[in-house]
Amino acid sequence: MKVLAQYPQDDEYDVIVVGAGGAGMTAALCAAISGARVLLIESTEYVGGTTAYSAGTTWIPCTSHTKAVGGDDCPERARTYLQAVVGDESTGALRDAFLDAGPKAVAFLEAHSQVQFRARPYHPDYQSELEGATVRGRALEPLPFDGRTLGRAFSLVRPPIPEFTVLGGMMVDKDDIGHLLKMTRSFRSLAHSIKIVGRHAVDRMGQPRGTRLVMGNALVGRLLGSLLDRKVSILVRARVEELHSDARGVSGVTVSQDGTRRRIAAKGGVVLASGGFNRHPTRRQTMLPDIKEEWCACAPGATGAAQDLAIKAGAQYGKGTTTSAFWAPVSLRKRADGSTAVFPHFLMDRGKPGTLVVDRAGRRFVNEAISYHRFGLAMQSQKDRETVPAFLLTDAVGLRKYGLGMVRPGGKGLAPFLADGYLIKGDDLASLAERLNVDARTLSETVAEMNANAANGMDPQFHRGETEYQRFNGDASAGFKNPCLGTMGTAPYYAVRLYPGDIGAATGLVTDEAGRVLGEGRTPIPGLYACGNDMQSVMGGTYPGPGVTIGPALTFAYLAAKDAVGRIDEVAMTQPAPYASAA
Repeated sequence: MKVLAQYPQDDEYDVIVVGAGGAGMTAALCAAISGARVLLIESTEYVGGTTAYSAGTTWIPCTSHTKAVGGDDCPERARTYLQAVVGDESTGALRDAFLDAGPKAVAFLEAHSQVQFRARPYHPDYQSELEGATVRGRALEPLPFDGRTLGRAFSLVRPPIPEFTVLGGMMVDKDDIGHLLKMTRSFRSLAHSIKIVGRHAVDRMGQPRGTRLVMGNALVGRLLGSLLDRKVSILVRARVEELHSDARGVSGVTVSQDGTRRRIAAKGGVVLASGGFNRHPTRRQTMLPDIKEEWCACAPGATGAAQDLAIKAGAQYGKGTTTSAFWAPVSLRKRADGSTAVFPHFLMDRGKPGTLVVDRAGRRFVNEAISYHRFGLAMQSQKDRETVPAFLLTDAVGLRKYGLGMVRPGGKGLAPFLADGYLIKGDDLASLAERLNVDARTLSETVAEMNANAANGMDPQFHRGETEYQRFNGDASAGFKNPCLGTMGTAPYYAVRLYPGDIGAATGLVTDEAGRVLGEGRTPIPGLYACGNDMQSVMGGTYPGPGVTIGPALTFAYLAAKDAVGRIDEVAMTQPAPYASAA
């Protein structure tokens, strides 16, 4: 692989991919495995995009990994579940393409690259109560990856959200966290903890952060290592300014870097995978009114600039999704360097016993244990109840056991969080209510009702803890009748503010089942493809399970690359001489 700070010498490639997040890297890799000469163009200094920030979970039903965890999935069951959740928000043909090609994409990558997955033994679909749902086998995770094998290219991997790391840059996944919390009670956990902490200590002698990569960073590292093996050219800190077309369709791009522009041809086509519209200077305001960009958890490169070029070339923007983005409740904190930490509350705190969420009147408004996407939508659907911000509450016991957002479990080191106002403390519920500016009597009644629910094991109003997925988010070891419902009664009490944060784009460019971008009359624009968050979501703005952005991203990247490579020989028969170097 050639990691390029300056332009490549070649004026022509078989396939050009715009955007080096998980989707773009996969498209480039699949094309390269198929024998194509590929140029991958990234606008930022890092590869990985929002995938690098994520857990890296990849939702693809019916792969070869399903049986390894005792799963009994089948395409018809998955189709039934998607119909129940997604309904008419996307076409059945697009979903069928995903279900058919998803397992093939995983098998192709695992057979020909360093990309390797495993299925979680227990990871329910997010609406596990619906027909066709499963509790295991569809959620794949990348195997941990040794970043040292990348050599100098390790510096290209986008670092994870710092607040998701410990000890100055050590990545930990859910299993690691469990071991670290139990290291004083379990020899196995102690051994595991010593191993990963010792490895990190060695890393920090020569690296700015840990090189043991897990979650999204592991997937990005594996993709990058595979691109290195295939000698794919990567151009970073570069911007695609134009898409060029001729009689055969989209045939190249103009790229700028540091004030210099160059035109480069693509025989098979151009694949757009630039991350979606979430940071677009104007479209964000139209698509996500009243949602501040500082609440966005997407990577910086998701500016929608590549989509603008596609629309100029005749592409159509999708319509009719339930929502234009995917959501999670987030909490915010200013870092020492002046930037804002955006922390998604996926599952570590809000579904646990002894926690609850209230609006600015001090009342509950949502089942706290539902998926982060549905939780984010609930925050926006009840503006009359003033749910932005909302408040996630717990007591001293809950804080010690589960933490609260950026505050780690254990109940120590609270002073900085209290000093800057991220963590709000009250010696009793009345003083906490005063700090939150909510009615003390209402808050007290809300907590009393939750305590009664915990004693009964039932939540009559919001039905918290009644599904397999919700119980998965709870803590059965806490000793309550319902693993999601626990009492709050040990002072002091704590809270953090929650905002609806967008974590990806659901609305994007309309494509067909091969990832080809469609123009007027739903006719494919030859040579132009989209995948990842640049593509209209096959999930239609719904969120059926863990990794329903990455799973389709990898699948349609595979399909787009396959189609683009298939065009190379056809186009070559009538291809004129390559472009001149200067635009």
